[in-house]
Formats: sequence, structure tokens, C-alpha cells
Amino acid sequence: MRDRGGAGLAWVEEGGGAICAELLATAPHWFGMTDANEEYRRVADRCPTLLANDNGRVVGFLTVVHHSPHAAGLHVMAVRPELHRHGIGRTLVAEAEDRLRSEGVDYLQVKTLSASAGDEPYLRTLAFYTALDFRVLEEMPLLWGPDNPAVLLVKRL
Repeated sequence: MRDRGGAGLAWVEEGGGAICAELLATAPHWFGMTDANEEYRRVADRCPTLLANDNGRVVGFLTVVHHSPHAAGLHVMAVRPELHRHGIGRTLVAEAEDRLRSEGVDYLQVKTLSASAGDEPYLRTLAFYTALDFRVLEEMPLLWGPDNPAVLLVKRL
């Protein structure tokens, strides 16, 4: 396990679904759709998942999906809401970026709810990714349905 910014980090190459489900349950505003959560769990079971631990307790995670030899995505990421704004998300993303760069990945993407939805917690999510130098590549108003307009953000590693 690597220590970065006070959080113990560990990659789980597969089998991270149970941890994913546990953390998603702590953040129902962001992860309140049962079908979507089940898909996140399935992806975390088969793809690399980075865990942030604090004294043996998982406080955050992210799952990476490779789309091509040069592009990957942050498929799902969650941090316990009571620990938002403590650097855990930044630490997770930085560690994932380091790994992906070492694997030859040039571009990292993430999808989230578009600002056009006007959802305040998701506006904070967008601000988080923008602060990490992700840029809006495309608005996708129908990807998740008319009530959940998506936005695709990308970052050159």
C-alpha cells in the first residue's frame, strides 16, 4: 500500500465490487439509482479499483476502465460524504493518473451530470474535476435520459 497525502492507497486489480457497493450506499444523492449502482459494482469486480484507507476503513475508491491503449476513464469514484474536501478524491485521481501514465495512457475521461441539470452537489462535482484540469469535451443530454443530462470531461495526461 502506498501512502500519499495521508491516505493509505491500495489497488485491487479485480473483485472491488463489494467495496464499491458499500461506498456508493454512503452517497445516495450521487448514487441513488439501483441499476446504475449494480453496473458500477460489476465493473469494479472486473477492473482495477483504487482504495483509499484511513486506519483500516475504506474512505474512498475509484475504478478505472481502459477504452484503448491510449485512453481510459474514471468509471466510478466515491468518497464518504462526511470526508469530502479533505483531499481524498484528489489523491485518488492523482494516483490513478500516475498509474495510467506509466501504462502509456494519454487521455483520461470522466462522465458526470451536466451543469445544465442545475443540481448543486453535481455542480461541486464538476468544479472538482475542472480544478483537476479536466475539460468539458461534450454535452450528451440524452445519454442517461432527459432528466439526467451527461457531460463528458477529458484530460490529457
